[in-house]
Amino acid sequence: MSDERPEDIRVTDQPDRSRFVVTVDGDTAGFAAYERRSGRVILTHTEVDSAYQGRGVAGRLARGALEAVRATGDRVTPSCPYIAEYIRRHQQYLDLVDEAHRAEVTAPSAS
Repeated sequence: MSDERPEDIRVTDQPDRSRFVVTVDGDTAGFAAYERRSGRVILTHTEVDSAYQGRGVAGRLARGALEAVRATGDRVTPSCPYIAEYIRRHQQYLDLVDEAHRAEVTAPSAS
């Protein structure tokens, strides 16, 4: 039995800063920047502090951001390569992608 407790990972929207922020046990671990345009959220950049990489934090950030957009009824334009790849691997978010960019996340990845 491990004495380790699960980390508390949360994603919150900071609309005044145009970013979703991910925290781990209350400490800021990264963000996903965005631009809002009528009915659309353009996810432009995702960044996670190196101290939190390899722990699934970026994936939780992407999922939290996409779920937040889903809740608003808006569409997503995944300009950020990480978000585009996340959607490519998690097709349950494909319906959020605006039609003009859907082919970009359904094509096989280059990696």
